[in-house]
Amino acid sequence: QVQLVESGGGLVQPGGSLRLACAASGSMFGIVRWGWYRQAPGKQRELVADITSGGTTTYSNSVKGRFTISRDNAKNTVYLQMNSLNPEDTAVYYCQAAAIVESLRYYWGQGTQVTVSS
Repeated sequence: QVQLVESGGGLVQPGGSLRLACAASGSMFGIVRWGWYRQAPGKQRELVADITSGGTTTYSNSVKGRFTISRDNAKNTVYLQMNSLNPEDTAVYYCQAAAIVESLRYYWGQGTQVTVSS
């Protein structure tokens, strides 16, 4: 079984920065893709950014140029550096890992709250 543990959320003022981390543990052959998603109250969960095992990244238009996703393969950890935060970024942020166990499986973190407010 693979577990994902997130950290780094909190309260930040508009214009501030936060860095989220998500670490995977358990028995697996590797993680082929990481994704960060977010869900605001009353809205559907949306993809914020993802990164493949080869390092290819994609971003939603709403965060492009402000957020950066990165991964440390040796630590089985993914990061989301969030800069120039605004109130519209307020949400619960979830990481997802596409991991090769016996086959390709998807795992979710528990979620971490990010609140942008003055």
